[in-house]
Amino acid sequence: MKIAFGALLLTWLATTALADENPVGFQTSILADSHNGRALEMVVWYPSATTAATQMIGDDVVFVGAPAVRDAPPAAGKHPLLVLSHGYRGNWSNQIWLASALAHRGYIVAALNHPGTTTHDLSPQAAAQLWQRPVDLRRVIDRVTTQPEKFGSVANGRIAVVGHSLGGWTALEIAGARFDPDRFAQECKAHPQLSSCTNYGKIKPVSTSESKAALAADLRDKRVTAVVALDLGFSRGLTDESLAALPVPALVIAAGAPSHDLPAELESANLAKRLPSASSRYVEISDASHFSFLSVCKPGAEVMLEEDVPGDGIICRDGDSARPREVIQQQVAALIAEFLDKEDSL
Repeated sequence: MKIAFGALLLTWLATTALADENPVGFQTSILADSHNGRALEMVVWYPSATTAATQMIGDDVVFVGAPAVRDAPPAAGKHPLLVLSHGYRGNWSNQIWLASALAHRGYIVAALNHPGTTTHDLSPQAAAQLWQRPVDLRRVIDRVTTQPEKFGSVANGRIAVVGHSLGGWTALEIAGARFDPDRFAQECKAHPQLSSCTNYGKIKPVSTSESKAALAADLRDKRVTAVVALDLGFSRGLTDESLAALPVPALVIAAGAPSHDLPAELESANLAKRLPSASSRYVEISDASHFSFLSVCKPGAEVMLEEDVPGDGIICRDGDSARPREVIQQQVAALIAEFLDKEDSL
């Protein structure tokens, strides 16, 4: 496996070096929703032929951003679409490292802030509508695929979703997995330490019979052709039947660093065992933590976060390894690119 990964990483670095010569455009949009009052902030990275100067996107006092050209014209041709879903209390910039890497490789990459479960909107009313998260992704797909003049043309049959943490659950839901609130309640009695159980209790998505039915409904979008889950949560509420019959290929990547509230064996590994073996793949990265899938922290960021809110510095920590976060992320990006390229070639 070490040899195989070494070859994979060398291939990724070589192709990425060439891809970096290709400029990337970046745009922001607000998707209005007069029916549910659920406006979405959406951002899109996409291949471009611009020669304009880049600027750093998502760069702040804590996290390292990535360069792109705002409002650049899109490149000609058809491109695969990748939609990113963030975790609980996360936001669209969390996986900017992945968005940038894949946009340089020819992908259109869209991300959004899920109302109620994002850094910028923790409204209890919006959060409780947990079933709206996959619907949010559907709205993003609708917008990007119908505006080729803004973002480029999306290739037929090449739409993937990648989600981190609660975003991984969201990705599986839009791919056809079904959630059973009663099953999840029983699982949380057996494993109350799981952060997914704690967060589920904060979100309170099944306060009525109607909301319970909405959460258990089929939320699949048949346009989605592959999904990737990055150290997901809430997986123990997904039904065995729906996972065994998942109609699209799935890549499950887990953080292997020891964790009390999100251990790989109880979440990602447990999920992977219930997916079709012929169309799914499971990879556990031993030195990755749950937060290794967030953007790279700047020097001094951990100390600053701890001084501001004790305990928040954890988001800058990886597993017990000498490998820096950017190297872990190169491995993750290479795994995802290999998985998607393989599925596209079938």
